[in-house]
This record gives sequence, structure tokens and C-alpha cells, in this order.
Amino acid sequence: MQLHTHEWGTGDRIAVLVHGIMSDHRTWHRVGPALAGRGYRVIGVDLRGHGRSPRGEYSPELFADDLVDTLPAGADVVIGHSLGGLALSLAAERLRPARAVYSDPAWSLTEAAQPVDPAVFVTFKRAERTLVRNFNPRWDDADVDVELATLADWDTGTALALSGHHLRDRTPQRPVVPSLVQIAGEGFLFTEEAAKELTARGFEVRTVRGAGHTIHRDDLEGFLAGLEGWI
Repeated sequence: MQLHTHEWGTGDRIAVLVHGIMSDHRTWHRVGPALAGRGYRVIGVDLRGHGRSPRGEYSPELFADDLVDTLPAGADVVIGHSLGGLALSLAAERLRPARAVYSDPAWSLTEAAQPVDPAVFVTFKRAERTLVRNFNPRWDDADVDVELATLADWDTGTALALSGHHLRDRTPQRPVVPSLVQIAGEGFLFTEEAAKELTARGFEVRTVRGAGHTIHRDDLEGFLAGLEGWI
């Protein structure tokens, strides 16, 4: 499946951004320009079932296959958030970026610090501004606007396809390219023990203190600072 993409900048280096569930490339509306300002041509994708990309069957493997079908191999850096991090990890061996960054990736929801079944996200489909604001008190008005817009364009079938018996630990055994895992200090996906295990498996692990699951929207400066040496 060919995914819809959006680009920022015209630099010689390529950065790719892969969003999480319920979102699309618009979640990166501040990150894209920031990376473009550092000399990158930045490509943001809409995963299938999100934004302006086609609908279809859904699974982590299909999300990954779409990335391979759509994106250039050998990018300088690919950043995947949440579901985007899961899809990236399944595509990394084929995409072979110089560096991969997994921002609070959804690898092990069944054994997370606070286990979550993605089916619960369906209830957010028709969330109103007050609910989005209450769940994300650190977001500015522009990010709340983006969230409402991306929810309107999201197919809830993507969450249901990751739910129930589809839930399992997908944490990579090892990185296939140099890889950073960026953990949200106030997130729900990783325990301290999980972070230590990732380090033992060969990942570099950094925590952005005080940030929630969507690090780049909770604390843009902290998100970018946590990428120093990787971008």
C-alpha cells in the first residue's frame, strides 16, 4: 500500500517520521520544521487507516510492509512513535536507516507498566476538546486542534486489529541498526526493569523526565534534547 506522505524542508539528509495510533503526520507539525531547520528533508507518513492514507486490513506486519513500500531505504534517521515505533521495528531490517529512534514504542502492551488493550482507544474517536485537554494538560491549543482533526480522520478498526488475542510482546531481541529508545518519564509503557532489559539487548535508552506518552507534544525541547547525537 502506498501511504500518503507530507514533507518539510529540502536538505541533503533524510529524516522519516512515523506517528502513533489515532494520529497522522500532523502530530509532527513542530518536529518536522525543527528537523528541516537542521538540514533534513523530512518525510512524515500517514499509516494505513490514518489521515489521508487508504483503509484496508490491519496488523503490525501490514503497517510495516506499507512503510517499506512507501519510504526510501537508507534514510539518515527514522523516528517512530508508539504504534509507529512498533511498525518501524518490524520494517527496520528492510528499510535499513542509518539510525532508528523508537519514541515510547508500543512493543509490549500486555506487560507494560500499566497494561492497555488498544480497543479502549475506540472511545476517543468522538472525543471533544475538553476531554483531549484534560488528558493532555501540557499541550498547546494547536496540538489540541491537531488531535481533534486526526481523530476525525482515523479508522477505529486499526485499534481493534491490535486488540484481544492480537496482543503480544513484540519487543525486538536486538537492534538491526543503531537504535535509540526514548522513554516517557510519565508514560505507561515501560518499567525500570524493561528499560534495563532494552539496554542489555543493545539499545541506547534515554528517558525524557516529566513527559507523557506523546513526548514530542508534551515537551518538544525535551524530545529534541533527547535526540542529540542521533539527529
